[in-house]
Amino acid sequence: MTITLRPATADDLMAVGALHQRSRVAAYSSFLPPESLAAPTGEEMGRYWAERWGWERDSHRMTLAERDGELAGFSYVGPDDEGDPATGLLYALHLEPAEQGRGVGRELMVDALAAMRARGWVHAALWVLRENAHARRFYERGGWVETGTEREDRIGSTRTPQLRYTREV
Repeated sequence: MTITLRPATADDLMAVGALHQRSRVAAYSSFLPPESLAAPTGEEMGRYWAERWGWERDSHRMTLAERDGELAGFSYVGPDDEGDPATGLLYALHLEPAEQGRGVGRELMVDALAAMRARGWVHAALWVLRENAHARRFYERGGWVETGTEREDRIGSTRTPQLRYTREV
């Protein structure tokens, strides 16, 4: 059972959206109310990714992980959202829920860091939900360090504090 990584294409984005929604529900349901996770649907997430990728495909990179030809996860990297030209941002790393703990996330993270190095970035950053202890442990095992910087966003109607993590690429 081999994990294969490949660049995403426009034809992949509806499946990416559906996986993204399943991943969010599985990862966040222990600390976010169900009504906040009900929308957007997988189809709506697919349309979101299609639109975003259409605007950002020249400056960002989406990588898909497949196991035996089935989508297992994806990552999305691009320039830092705080404008630091030496820093790349890991915007997203999501897995099919059944793939948790099977090495797919690690493969995607290693690949994302290599992509950042190839673009000349020397630092990497990401934002993670403060309440997502599982993801925070995953990133910390991968050498990421919390910076103390926090921002707030929303998932549905729920406020979601996020923590910034960084590491060298």
